[in-house]
Amino acid sequence: MDSKHLPPLFISHGSPMTALEPGEAGAYWLELGPAIDAAFGRPKALLMVSAHSLTREPVLLAAPRHEAVYDFGGFDPRLNEMRYDAPGAPELATRVEALLRGAGLAVHRVDEGGLDHGIWVPLRSMWPGADIPVLPLAWPPNWTPARLFELGRALAPLADEGVLIVGSGSITHNLRRVFAGGLHDAGDRPATPESTAFRNWFVQRSAAADWPALFDYRAQAPHAALMHPSDEHLLPFFVAAGAANAAGRRVHESLTFGDLGMDVYAFGPGAQAL
Repeated sequence: MDSKHLPPLFISHGSPMTALEPGEAGAYWLELGPAIDAAFGRPKALLMVSAHSLTREPVLLAAPRHEAVYDFGGFDPRLNEMRYDAPGAPELATRVEALLRGAGLAVHRVDEGGLDHGIWVPLRSMWPGADIPVLPLAWPPNWTPARLFELGRALAPLADEGVLIVGSGSITHNLRRVFAGGLHDAGDRPATPESTAFRNWFVQRSAAADWPALFDYRAQAPHAALMHPSDEHLLPFFVAAGAANAAGRRVHESLTFGDLGMDVYAFGPGAQAL
């Protein structure tokens, strides 16, 4: 393992159907895993903060082994046949527990596992061999962006210890708009102006590391409430950002259904390699 600092990531994971219909984002994920390996060395472990693993206080899923969880319905039944059996990371859970407690944050540990689709769908493309240990960190969706940024700050030492910190959510997420024409509506509709404006604002504020504005995105970003009627899919962004406490760079830009942004961000100087 190379000793280079691993830049934390925020990945927009999109619909579970990305596993069957990869599109531009899926094609990028196929390149992203090998690019990380080449630039930084293969990660020793992956700490995953997903929009679909939510709890009242932070909880580490420290099982020795994980399987894919099919936490969705109404999609192609072939998805339920896809597997991602990855090793867990109990030793990393001990380290993360110590970091969070040292920062004065409550944290719980359970010897249970399972990877929701916000985790296994992108990882299945990034590292299809499922040979990197994974530690999901479930988190409270009622925490503010600033508080989740501080959670990320507590995790920062891991990036120098061979651990890739990944927030998985969606840069925009209004499913009522996305699926207004049904689940099987064309996914390649032109970008809506509202999605474009919101996503461009995030690009600019992230590049400037303008944390006060980003923390206050619901008031300052254009069409914020429209793009995120609830913000659990955006909040993992702030954990990844906090883990770097450095400017974010959009390393991939695409969208589906005209509204659902599939953007990927990397934080810190290593972002240029991705």
